[in-house]
Amino acid sequence: MTSPAGDRRERLVALLVAGVAVVLLVSSVTWFAGDRTVVGVAQVFLGAVLAAVAAFLYRRARHR
Repeated sequence: MTSPAGDRRERLVALLVAGVAVVLLVSSVTWFAGDRTVVGVAQVFLGAVLAAVAAFLYRRARHR
């Protein structure tokens, strides 16, 4: 069993990862506009993976 401070830290890490995912997803539009489609697709893929990781971490921290 983890302490309340540990649970809070895990939630904060999950929110940080979610924030990075949002920035990647929102800023990927600039790559598509600049005809750098491959970079845009890679950034969208990485953003989606990080969003999934953030959701997993946040759910895990809440259920402890």
